[in-house]
Amino acid sequence: MATEVIKNYMNDCVEDALDDILKNMHSCTCDKCRLDVTAIALNSLPAKYVVTKKGELYTKIASLRQQFEVDIVAALSKAVVIVSKNPRHD
Repeated sequence: MATEVIKNYMNDCVEDALDDILKNMHSCTCDKCRLDVTAIALNSLPAKYVVTKKGELYTKIASLRQQFEVDIVAALSKAVVIVSKNPRHD
């Protein structure tokens, strides 16, 4: 019997888009900057929680990704600018 879990799907979407945004904006890719950008972006986006069985593929989630893609790119871009102006790394 699979255990059901609750998950903020927006976190997956942001993480999937992060590398492309960092590369396109020629931003620092150290762990601290990546985490800061992710946190700032997620704080500006609405949470989209889903309940799923562990290991089960999301079925209707693909439609959500397209719907939120523009918002995710915008949030990540703003976050990169903020972190680039005030990096916390050494």
